[in-house]
Amino acid sequence: MDNNEVQNRVKKVIAKVLKVNEDSISDNSNFIFDLGADSLQSVELVAAFEEEFQIEMEEDKALEVQTVSDAVEFISQYIK
Repeated sequence: MDNNEVQNRVKKVIAKVLKVNEDSISDNSNFIFDLGADSLQSVELVAAFEEEFQIEMEEDKALEVQTVSDAVEFISQYIK
């Protein structure tokens, strides 16, 4: 799976969990400051990413991810 596919799937998950328009999500969008995620939604995002990509992420490290591009890079490491 290439980074473009990961990025597209990450954006779909973010849009669904945070209830935002996918078009409003950029690579540099910060989950909290730009997309309005609260702490519960941050945990929900981790769970949704795990389900979408069939991976198990270390939650503490996953919650340190702040932007869309960080998430794409982080998830790409898990699926390689």
